[in-house]
Amino acid sequence: MNIKLLVVSLFITTGVLAQNTVLPKQLTPDEVHQIPAYNLNRAAVGITSPPMGAVRTMAEWEEIQSLVISWVGFSNILSQITDIAQEECEVIIICSDSNSVKNTLTANGVPLYNVSYIEEDVNSIWMRDYGGNTVYKNEVDSLFLVDWIYNRPRAFDDNVPNAVADFKNIPLYQTSTAPYSLVHTGGNFMTDGFGTGFSSKLVLDENSSTGMFNPENLTETQVDDRMNSFMGIDNYIKMETLPFDDIHHIDMHMKLLDEETLLVSQYPTGVADGPQIEQNLDYVLNNFNSTFGTPYEVIRIPAPPSVSGNHPDNGAYYRTYSNQVFINKTVIVPTYRTEYDTIALRILRDAMPGYHVVGIDCDSDPNNIIQLSGAIHCITRAIGIQNPLLI
Repeated sequence: MNIKLLVVSLFITTGVLAQNTVLPKQLTPDEVHQIPAYNLNRAAVGITSPPMGAVRTMAEWEEIQSLVISWVGFSNILSQITDIAQEECEVIIICSDSNSVKNTLTANGVPLYNVSYIEEDVNSIWMRDYGGNTVYKNEVDSLFLVDWIYNRPRAFDDNVPNAVADFKNIPLYQTSTAPYSLVHTGGNFMTDGFGTGFSSKLVLDENSSTGMFNPENLTETQVDDRMNSFMGIDNYIKMETLPFDDIHHIDMHMKLLDEETLLVSQYPTGVADGPQIEQNLDYVLNNFNSTFGTPYEVIRIPAPPSVSGNHPDNGAYYRTYSNQVFINKTVIVPTYRTEYDTIALRILRDAMPGYHVVGIDCDSDPNNIIQLSGAIHCITRAIGIQNPLLI
């Protein structure tokens, strides 16, 4: 067992992380054994056939009405997200006890003027992976949510899209049953809002015979067909997984800043996932253009090492500045240490004029969420507005 997995196992066993036992993004050993029974008992609650007509998945920089988070540990980070985000939109907090959450927010100095609560149990904080995707019919009409099969046996998490859809009175579609089943996670998907999607090839692995959640054993063509039918993705770019990123989600090293701009982590030559990232980037640039027919502009941002100077190939956590979230005109970015944050925030502010770029520490107690292979993007989900303006 490597150091990172040992630390995660200790935290799961002892429950000393933050205020609660906090599940990692990865499957725990106990969860692996739960998968067969979970698959048998998983029930569909939404519409399980594809929507009729043309559909379009929202890009993350489009206007949103709500940001959804799950209140599980890391209350300091979640309080800061709530405080910042409620200036831009409604913040929906999934929690078992709203009064307790309100007390914590108030104690952290957060005013409560644009916050709603859904009192439901959740298993984990990783809202990005199990939350619903905003999709529109006919480009800007008829907002609905799409929920994939979740690749974890976490029944409370799996119910969140249904709870949010009920709360917001939004139709929910699910890729949960044959012949339309599809396993996927939000951290491994991004789109330009015009039909181009990006993922690592994890999406193929999870839907093949080696996956544990989809009994259909899909080909790549079948994966593409489902993404097109439910989400309007007609140009699906898939890149090789990275050797030192245990979770294989692209949001840990890559981000679309707009339809033509890719933000990509950069490592010193030959270090950690640097070589594979460069190969993946070359593949994209040599084979694809933006939706406007232009070559992608690439902005590089150094991946910060540990205090001792190590990167993930030497047991360090997977620190990233790409794991950020758009909230209308605000962008929240994970931060680590001043000497690296200063450079990263300057690069981001130069690349995104007009946005309020703000950092939240994710690397020191009690905020050390990065040790569980996730940061800001991983714990947030946006719901687009009704009838958006699309140019």
